[in-house]
Amino acid sequence: MNAPSLPEPLPVLAARVGEALRARGQTVAVVESSAGGLVSAALLAIAGASAYFKGGAVVYSRRAGRALLNLTAEDMAGLRGETEPYARLVAGRVCDTHHSTWGIAESGAAGPSPSPYGDVPGRVCLAIVGPVTVSRTVETGNADRPANMELFARHLLALFDETLRARSVD
Repeated sequence: MNAPSLPEPLPVLAARVGEALRARGQTVAVVESSAGGLVSAALLAIAGASAYFKGGAVVYSRRAGRALLNLTAEDMAGLRGETEPYARLVAGRVCDTHHSTWGIAESGAAGPSPSPYGDVPGRVCLAIVGPVTVSRTVETGNADRPANMELFARHLLALFDETLRARSVD
């Protein structure tokens, strides 16, 4: 649950992920909350992103979840945001709705205050859903909101990169 080693810069991770997806003919859709669109922006900053990027959503409230992902009360029964099960749910939903190979998601508390659920600032839950499903919780130990937003984006792309690399040997 503690922060793994600090991931590479966002542009480096995005370029590597984009190249891997393009080489495989695979696609991705993204759900972000506390990263605020930084993951999508990094992936879209790579020339040729239309070959692999299907779309994304910043789901920062329950209302946004209903409007952008069609999340229902039944979907959310027994769940709350900022958990790995929730991150897996929304990653799977965006994957399905965008007809992509992969759905990736993050849900966390960027800070500077704890989340409404009581999660400490700097805690994020990440999920990758596609040919395999992977999730992870990271705690940065930091309450700096802008720094956490960028770190959350880097950690999500690093987990996706790690997942893609592991799938290349399958």
